[in-house]
Amino acid sequence: MCGVIGLILGHVGDDPNSPCKAATALHEALYFLQHRGQDACGIATCAAGGRIYQCKGNGMAAKVFADGMRVQDLPGSMGIGHLRYPTAGTSSNAESQPFAHNGNLINAPELRQHLDTVAHRHINTDSDSELMLNVFANELNETGKARVNTDDIFNALARMYERCSGGWACTAMIAGFGVLGFRDSYGIRPLVLGEKESETLPGAKDYMLASESIALRQLGFRNIRDILPGQAVFIQKGRAPVFHQVQKPKAYSPDIFEYVYFARPDTVMDGISVHASRQRMGYKLADKIRELLGDEAIKDIDAVIPIPETSNTAAASVSERLGKPYCQGFVKNRYVFRTFIMPQQGARQKGVRRKLSAIQTEFEGRCVLLVDDSIVRGTTSKEIVAMAREAGARKVIFASCAPPITAPHIYGIDLASPTELIASGKDRFAIAKSIDAEEVIYQDLDDLKAACAELAAPDGPTQFEVGVFCGTYITPVPEGYFEHLNEVRGTKRKHATHAQISSSGPTLIVGGGQTGTNGSTPLTAAPGAGKDLPEKMRNGAISPLVREDISLHNMATEPERR
Repeated sequence: MCGVIGLILGHVGDDPNSPCKAATALHEALYFLQHRGQDACGIATCAAGGRIYQCKGNGMAAKVFADGMRVQDLPGSMGIGHLRYPTAGTSSNAESQPFAHNGNLINAPELRQHLDTVAHRHINTDSDSELMLNVFANELNETGKARVNTDDIFNALARMYERCSGGWACTAMIAGFGVLGFRDSYGIRPLVLGEKESETLPGAKDYMLASESIALRQLGFRNIRDILPGQAVFIQKGRAPVFHQVQKPKAYSPDIFEYVYFARPDTVMDGISVHASRQRMGYKLADKIRELLGDEAIKDIDAVIPIPETSNTAAASVSERLGKPYCQGFVKNRYVFRTFIMPQQGARQKGVRRKLSAIQTEFEGRCVLLVDDSIVRGTTSKEIVAMAREAGARKVIFASCAPPITAPHIYGIDLASPTELIASGKDRFAIAKSIDAEEVIYQDLDDLKAACAELAAPDGPTQFEVGVFCGTYITPVPEGYFEHLNEVRGTKRKHATHAQISSSGPTLIVGGGQTGTNGSTPLTAAPGAGKDLPEKMRNGAISPLVREDISLHNMATEPERR
C-alpha cells in the first residue's frame, strides 16, 4: 500500500523572482498521507526545459525532507509525490520512483519478460512501479513521435492496460507537458482529483491528484471527484483536465480493507465516508456480539475499549448499541507510527508495547470488550490481551471489525502469507485460546460489505474486493502467482537489511569508494561495508548499496545544508 500525489499549478513559469513551487504543496500533502507508507518517500518536480528534480529516500517525510529544508531544492510548477510501503521486493529508496504507483501487479514476471526480451528495456529494481512505468514508456515510444499529444498518451495507456493485471492508482509526469492520473479498471485502489484558484496568477487553477480526499481538502482544493475504474485524466500546462475512459470498467470494487483499516477516518473514498462506514461496522459487530454471547454475557461486560486509533469509531458504535461504557483504556504513544506496516515481524511485536500502554484503573477487576479493526497474524492481538491482563482485567473478550483473514492480499497490502495468518485453519475458539482471550468474535463478511454498500451513491461501488476474507479475488489470478508471492516475500525478509538493487550507475569499490561511470564525484563507502555486501549478482556485477539515479538530480543524496 502506498500514497500517491500529483500536482500541476495554474501559474507556469520559471521566473526566479516569482518561483513556482509545486514542491511546497506536494511536501505538505505527504504528511496527510503518511499513514499509507512509512518505508520511503519522495517528490519529483519538473522545471524549465523539462528537467526533473527529485528528493527521495528511506524513512518518513520529515526525515527525508529534513523537516522541509530540502523542498527549496525542487523547482518547477508540476510534480508528483510518493509514500511507499513495500509489498514485494526490497525496501530500497530506489523503489520510490518518480512515477507514483499505489497497488500491485499480479503478472509482474510476465511483464518483466516482455520488457527484457521484446521491448529491450533495463529494469533496475524489483518494484512494480518501474515495471508499469517502462511498459507505459514503451507504448509511448511506439508512436514514433518526438513529442506526444493527449490522444497519444491515452492510447498508450489503453495498450498498457491490456498488458498489466492487478490493482493500481498512479500519478505520473510527462516532462514539460503535464500531469497524468489513472486507475485500474476494477477501481481497487483509490484516486481523487481536486482544484483550487491559483494563489499567484488570477484566473488560473491548480489541480491536485491524491490517494485520499483529506490531502486535497486540507490544502484548500475543492470540487473533489473520484477517478473512476478504468479512467485516466491528463492535465496539460495551463489547461483544464481532460478525462478519458482508457478501458471499459470491469467492475466498481474498491478494496474494502481501505475502509476497515488503511484510510484515514476523515477521508471520503468513492463517495463513501470512511468514518460513517466504521460507525456501521460497529453497529453490526455489536449485533453479532449479542447474537453469539447472549444477553446474560453482555451484562457481565464492564467496558468497551478500542485498540487505538483505527477502531475508535467502531468501538463507540459497539458501546452505544450494547449500552456499555466506552473507555479509552489504552494510551497511544503519538511518536510511534503504525506497527502493522512495519516490514518485519520482530519490529511489529516490539512496536506494540512501544505504541500502546494500558491505564490500569480501566482494566482492574473488570470484564473488558476490546475492539480492533482486524486480526491478522494474532501476535499483536496476543500482546494486547496480555497487557489487559497485566493491568488487572478479570476477563477479556476480543472483537474484530473485520471477518477472519484467511488469504493473502494481492493488490498492494502485504498482510502475511497464509501460513502466518492466525485464522487460516482455525475457528474462533482456537484463535481465542491462541491469544489468551475468553472469546474472539468476528464481523460477518456480508455485514462488513453492507456497512460500506449502504452508504454508496446509486452510481457508486456495486461490490467490494474482499479476497483476503474468502480467497475469491475480483481479478483473475495467474497460475503460480501465490507461489511467486511467497518466494518474493521470503527473499525480501532474508535480505531485509540490504538495499538489493541492480544498477547501471556507480559501482561500489570495496575498501575504497564509489567511482561514477560518468566521471562523477566518488562517494566514500562506510568502513567495513564490504563484509555486508549483498551477494545478488546481475551480469557479473555486485549490486551497490548506495546509488545515484541516472539523469535525475536527487537532492536527498547531497550533504545536508547547515
